[in-house]
Amino acid sequence: MTLGNTLKRILVSIAAIPLVLAICYFGKLYFLVFILGIGTLAFYEFSNMSLNKNNKRSLVIGTSSVAAVILNSYFHFAEFYALILIIILLLTLAELFRNKESAINNLGSSLLGIFYLGFFSSSILNIREYFPGDNYATGGYLIISILATIWICDSAAFFVGTAIGKHKLFPRVSPKKSWEGAIAGFIFSIAAMIAAKFIILDVLTLTDAIIIGLIVGVFGQVGDLIESLLKRDAGIKDSSQIIPGHGGIFDRFDSLIYTAPIIFLYLNFFY
Repeated sequence: MTLGNTLKRILVSIAAIPLVLAICYFGKLYFLVFILGIGTLAFYEFSNMSLNKNNKRSLVIGTSSVAAVILNSYFHFAEFYALILIIILLLTLAELFRNKESAINNLGSSLLGIFYLGFFSSSILNIREYFPGDNYATGGYLIISILATIWICDSAAFFVGTAIGKHKLFPRVSPKKSWEGAIAGFIFSIAAMIAAKFIILDVLTLTDAIIIGLIVGVFGQVGDLIESLLKRDAGIKDSSQIIPGHGGIFDRFDSLIYTAPIIFLYLNFFY
């Protein structure tokens, strides 16, 4: 990483972090627009990746479907299964008339993008809206804590992996990542969520904090590996260059996108 790129990363972080924290705290339509941006832009980046594999994705229907899934999580205008049915009907009918090489590949890349980046992103919104009424700010604190935990996990994995990493984690996917770094990220994730429980999330039990930290420590790193796998298959380094010095939206939020549905399921069934 060049000095110029490092400076860009720092400046963008200084400008963006307070804004993201404010959006997470205030929630409601501010957060809805934020998640719409994450979901639709990440889908656009994923769709461009698929072009490198000669898949002719349905960009308009795909982007609209991702937006509809996220909006439905907030406004609840359609049943979950009805929405899935409509999306599949639209994609298959459109493919019938598109005549764009492999229909199977085209439908597969579009559906994967919609389900992965649409439904998973909508889970971030569901977490933010999980605590109603007087506890509404708790959802914001939880999202902020998850973001901080992901950052701490990534930092611990990087620094420990750089210092003592000797055993490669998934060399064909991400040659620089090590088991030592991954274990450090896992430990620091749990510690970060425990700290968050005592600082701003007193509604969580210690068990809740440990489990959410465990989810971030494991699946946050898995989400990063999966995005690396997709990028390597597409032959690209970053999902896009939309964020100066940081790459794309998918690059920045891959761990959050992947962990969100698992954390939401935990809240729904075990909290």
